Amino acid sequence: MAEINVTPMVDVMLVLLIIFMVAAPLLTVNIQVDLPQAQGGSASTADAKPPLEVTVKKTGGGCASKVDVYLGETPIAIGELGPKIKAMKDAGAGGADNVVKIRGDRDACYSDMMKVLGLARDAGYRASIVVLPEQGS
Repeated sequence: MAEINVTPMVDVMLVLLIIFMVAAPLLTVNIQVDLPQAQGGSASTADAKPPLEVTVKKTGGGCASKVDVYLGETPIAIGELGPKIKAMKDAGAGGADNVVKIRGDRDACYSDMMKVLGLARDAGYRASIVVLPEQGS
């Protein structure tokens, strides 16, 4: 007889599956511990300034045509963005750890986003591009 009987192997695997399903919830620890506050380091999160936020919004046309750029909630021309955020960094008002958060409209082109990213990097910022999930489809 040249066949392999897999029934015992399936039985063993099902028993192991049941054992792990029963044992997994028992491995979690539900002990409440009052942890101490950390001391030292750079700045605490309560004192930290929020990061600088740049928003790119497409207003019409094809790629590289018309986009509105906002620094915080203030509209700004894309040509003025680089010098403005460079001056903010030099003045120390550039946000937490020199990070800029770049938010892009769903319809904004890749080239527009990369242009803003390049301006931020040239000004000495580390950039974080924010991708927001679609809201209900």
